[in-house]
Amino acid sequence: MSIAIYIAVMAGVTYLIRMIPLTVFRKKIKSRFLKSFLYYIPYAVLSAMTMPAIFFATGSIVTAAAGTAAALILAYLGLPLIVVALSASAAAYIAGLIISLT
Repeated sequence: MSIAIYIAVMAGVTYLIRMIPLTVFRKKIKSRFLKSFLYYIPYAVLSAMTMPAIFFATGSIVTAAAGTAAALILAYLGLPLIVVALSASAAAYIAGLIISLT
């Protein structure tokens, strides 16, 4: 198949995904359940996409767990994102060094 057909199909699918909710939900959503469901979808999808990437990024479950634990603790304490990201990277790196020394 031509690459132009692939691009056209991807464009159509992307357009439909964005257009269908606009046409289906014309009225204001009054259901508390549906509102809360739609509110938490982005967080659930982001978690489902991020967690596997976290644990397979370093090649070692131990170093990934160390970085994740550091990130969760620092994020819970309310530190800025850059501090959390750098500290998690440092924790994973240090855990890797410790593992390589043993």
